[in-house]
Amino acid sequence: MTEDNPIEISVLGGLGEIAAEEWDACACPEAADGGRPLDPFTTHRFLLALETSGSVGPGTGWQPRHLVARSDGEVIAVAPLYAKSHSQGEYIFDHNWAHAWERAGGRYYPKLQIAVPFTPATGRRFLTRPGEEARGTAALIQGAVSLASENRLSSLHVTFCTQDEAARGAEIGLLHRITQQYHWANRDYADFEAFLADLSSRKRKTIRRERRVAQGFGGEIVGLTGDALRPEHWDAFWRFYQDTGARKWGTPYLTRGFFDAAQATLRDDMLLVLAIRDGVPVAGALNFIGRETLYGRYWGAIEDHPCLHFEACYYQAIDYAIDHGLRSVEAGAQGEHKLARGYLPVETHSLHWLADSGFSNAVEEYLRAERAAVGEDIEVLTSYGPFRKSTEEE
Repeated sequence: MTEDNPIEISVLGGLGEIAAEEWDACACPEAADGGRPLDPFTTHRFLLALETSGSVGPGTGWQPRHLVARSDGEVIAVAPLYAKSHSQGEYIFDHNWAHAWERAGGRYYPKLQIAVPFTPATGRRFLTRPGEEARGTAALIQGAVSLASENRLSSLHVTFCTQDEAARGAEIGLLHRITQQYHWANRDYADFEAFLADLSSRKRKTIRRERRVAQGFGGEIVGLTGDALRPEHWDAFWRFYQDTGARKWGTPYLTRGFFDAAQATLRDDMLLVLAIRDGVPVAGALNFIGRETLYGRYWGAIEDHPCLHFEACYYQAIDYAIDHGLRSVEAGAQGEHKLARGYLPVETHSLHWLADSGFSNAVEEYLRAERAAVGEDIEVLTSYGPFRKSTEEE
């Protein structure tokens, strides 16, 4: 930043305080030609749907405090920032840090979080106009740290950022954390059978059997997107989502209103896979569509059918990615069972700033050991993947 071209940082209480065009010029400049964004999760429409539906905001523990950087009056960078009163819905968890901080007599919450709520999908978190990457990112980081420091908050966290962002943040002193997920990579497969040909014979037979069993559940499996999605589909999916949310989190993160907002503004960004029996949806998986990646997000069912979860969540996603020339499928957080189905472990990244220097040093030591352990895990797990070894005989 220079004196003749200063950057001003402001804080928004919600996405309604900035025009969609200004936000998206930073969040998804690649979509300016009418194409898809790299991912839909930092777009104005997605984040606004979370807010207008009450999924984030008062009473949720996710209070919007979005950052906007302006130079000469023009928005050059933005970041989806939230004041958090808990650590739920993040998927790169810091519960142990919070407990340690509070046992030492400190107050860990509220904290600041640059993230997409409830969405463990890697993407840009420091959103800049093209050509403003370096100074825009630096201004956002400086602004977020200053906001935390001036308000005497314990910490700032940036979750599921890109590897480049993680490296840039580490260079200026933020702590770099590496965790892992399971992603499927498209090796220019012509179809699902070409993908199967890459697998060992045993894994290939297992997947064929699982697909056969799942597709014999007594109904049909359909994939719906865009105008094919209707309000009644969300009535059905809400029942599935509530069931899964109650079992996993106690209370579902998203409100019913989010799916109405999604129908209005996000239906072109979504692929809803439904299993329908006797005209009634009995299970479903919700995916979001990026420019190069399909993002699996939610699954639920009101009937239990063998292998239907694998089919709806993993195999249908692979089918869609191949058919539409997508490079990868991100199937969400956790789940070693994904490994046998062609989803290999990959690194995910986050950045952290802790106000107390002594605590920060201790966490830095922990993260150094954790990074080594994650690297070893990825190496071992990859070796156990389903893909054919070069020496394997068919």
